[in-house]
Amino acid sequence: MAHTLNLTLRIWRQSDRDARGEFRTYDVRGISTHMSFLEMLDVLNEQLIQQGEEPVAFDHDCREGICGQCGMMINGQAHGPDRETTTCQLHMRRFENGQTITIEPWRARAFPVIRDLVVDRSAFDRIIQAGGYISVRTGQAPEANTLPVPYEDAEKALDAAACIGCGACVAQCKNASAMLFTAAKVSHLALLPQGQPERRRRVVNMVARMDSEQFGNCTNTYECEAACPAGISVGTISRMNREYLKARLAGVEPNL
Repeated sequence: MAHTLNLTLRIWRQSDRDARGEFRTYDVRGISTHMSFLEMLDVLNEQLIQQGEEPVAFDHDCREGICGQCGMMINGQAHGPDRETTTCQLHMRRFENGQTITIEPWRARAFPVIRDLVVDRSAFDRIIQAGGYISVRTGQAPEANTLPVPYEDAEKALDAAACIGCGACVAQCKNASAMLFTAAKVSHLALLPQGQPERRRRVVNMVARMDSEQFGNCTNTYECEAACPAGISVGTISRMNREYLKARLAGVEPNL
């Protein structure tokens, strides 16, 4: 049976990159506990439009927990209180009637605020462009058995490839480190036969790009793993560190 909530929302409002933002408070009433968090924000925006005010800008796309666009801090937690759950899959039954909810964008130098809850995550795209791919001719998919992969390696590669690039790991880390994201992209290719020809060059270039984007350093607090909606393990960071060390000992230099 659905119940309804009356909530106070404390939301970060910022008109553009250069504006000085501030928290503003809004009240929403009659919110169904069956609603997702983004549906609740839709209700707020309808209310604001009817009042002649600017709606709250926030990223969203698939609303199925796949695209990673819906990232925001909810009461100090990336994507909210549920583990391995994106904001769009967070339901209002996780909140209490009369509760105040603080909503703000990712906080990281590498993720400048564009407007309200929307941040520029193109730094992730540039890390991928530095080496998160394989240089092969595309065409018809090869027969699966022509490239045998050990079961354990295949499972680890698939686990790392589950990263949706939402940025929760950066937002939750006290240093705004992108190590978990970069490690996931390095790891899933390093574990597969297709990724071997560019293995050393890939990790050196991607780490160099990550550093140049002004992300912070990893200090092993594991907050990234706890916040990751895909449940990616910090073990991928250890793998990336090993890959990087081997490549540098082999004399590979960044080539960006």
